[in-house]
Amino acid sequence: MVSSTKVESGSGPIRLGMVGGGQGAFIGAVHRIAARMDNEFVLVAGALSSNAERAKDSAAELGLDPARSYASYAEMAKAEAARPDGIEAVAIVTPNNVHFPAAKAFLEAGINVICDKPLTATLAEAKKLAALVAKTGKVFVLTHNYTAYPMVRQAQEMVAKGMLGDIRVVQAEYPQDWLTEDLAATGQKQASWRSDPKQSGAGGALGDIGTHAYNLARFVSGLELDSLSADIDAFVPGRQLDDNAHVLLRFKAKGKAHTAKGMLWASQVAPGHENGLKLRVYGSKGGLEWVQADPNYLWFTPFGQPKQLLTRAGAGAMPSAARVSRVPSGHPEGYLEGFANIYAEAARAIRAARKKGGKLGKDVVFPTVQDGVEGVAFIEACVKSSKKNGAWTKL
Repeated sequence: MVSSTKVESGSGPIRLGMVGGGQGAFIGAVHRIAARMDNEFVLVAGALSSNAERAKDSAAELGLDPARSYASYAEMAKAEAARPDGIEAVAIVTPNNVHFPAAKAFLEAGINVICDKPLTATLAEAKKLAALVAKTGKVFVLTHNYTAYPMVRQAQEMVAKGMLGDIRVVQAEYPQDWLTEDLAATGQKQASWRSDPKQSGAGGALGDIGTHAYNLARFVSGLELDSLSADIDAFVPGRQLDDNAHVLLRFKAKGKAHTAKGMLWASQVAPGHENGLKLRVYGSKGGLEWVQADPNYLWFTPFGQPKQLLTRAGAGAMPSAARVSRVPSGHPEGYLEGFANIYAEAARAIRAARKKGGKLGKDVVFPTVQDGVEGVAFIEACVKSSKKNGAWTKL
């Protein structure tokens, strides 16, 4: 079964701006590809770098109108809000420390926000941003893209329908190896800002990939975290932020007497792992396993029965997975499509908000500012716990 991700028509493509994502950036290009995959967004403005010359050159490479290439996000928010054809949404793809002030500027200007994770550099900022989103009523989307993979949506629906029974164990891991050596010392841009507490915040690997693993575990299991015990390290000499984290998790479930337990491992010093995100969920009736490197497959094992391989758009595909599948079964979909699905959901939300009294369909799912608050709370709780020799810490 194949379902188109084409979003309902409105008054043309949604006008999009971007903060960050210029020359030398990685994630900005991913956002731009995702935004245009369904022809629902058109990039018309940008403050693509904190360096004015690089911002100008980056805008020229992308074919932006020079008059809409800005030297700062503050200038961009003010100017675009005053234009009759100003941007309707902005994608924030900067280092973490810029997320809060940039998002604040655009929300206060009446512009919807699509922001990379983690939400902010500190929990205090995250809470302030959540309050501002509530006050302005604007759409805020956090790009935890892995939640938009079809087989992750399938897993979430299976858990919600009770196919696994009461959830008992959740295991998430996200190992990489690209920071096994001191890459920041070479001046490599992506490594440098991620290793700098002033730009990254309190978490290194925790913020960069640990929040993805945590968000995925929460999304699929439907559980809330009660407390954690963390042991985090910076194995590379001189590194200021963690590059490896082992975390024990105690979940809580509304209306349930049992307490689920979990483990999370995030590492950027694990040779042999390029992007090893994996999730396992076990309940009283069965278990699930999903691996990001092979994302079109989901293993389901009902207790006492043979393992079943469920495939994207194949037999047994549930509505939640089918609606975000783009091509027939047997054709691989992955990272870029998952990102594009987040943008497609964002477009649906923005189009609904355009209409007075417009309602968003219950099947539209995307990470919110509250998911972002929980992610930053997770980082800070891990750091606090580890400093106390792994003491159990409530969020």
